[in-house]
Amino acid sequence: MPKIDITKVPAIKGSGYPPPHDTPCATRTRKRLGDAGGLQDFGVNLMTLPPGGWSSQRHWHSHEDEMVYILEGEVVLVEDDGETILRPGDCAAFPKNTGNGHHMINRSAAMAIYLEMGSRQWDDLTICSDIDMMSANADGRFVHKDGTPY
Repeated sequence: MPKIDITKVPAIKGSGYPPPHDTPCATRTRKRLGDAGGLQDFGVNLMTLPPGGWSSQRHWHSHEDEMVYILEGEVVLVEDDGETILRPGDCAAFPKNTGNGHHMINRSAAMAIYLEMGSRQWDDLTICSDIDMMSANADGRFVHKDGTPY
């Protein structure tokens, strides 16, 4: 199994969300470890989330399972049923097609670092819970829930 040199994996800052939905996620960084290792069936990202940052807009997936594992710091997981604090060693799983939107917010004063893992399903649709936005893996475009483009 080849070792991945994490220092050589580019850090991608921010998100691909259209404005103004990109603002809460502008300070996050993602290192695509799964891509760096040549994985095709699932993705693994090393995420950093500074104080005040959001992991994403609150969302759920139609065809993808997703999981996070906290390495450092503290985040607040926000779901339909409320909020849960996650600390190092905690993990959370998000089964596909539940309709339970989720995201994490760093409300602490320290950097949070976590692994984000998910399947890569071509037919997946990501639906945002709190805003009029969704995206299909097939084309990666963000559109309104009625299908009109941003």
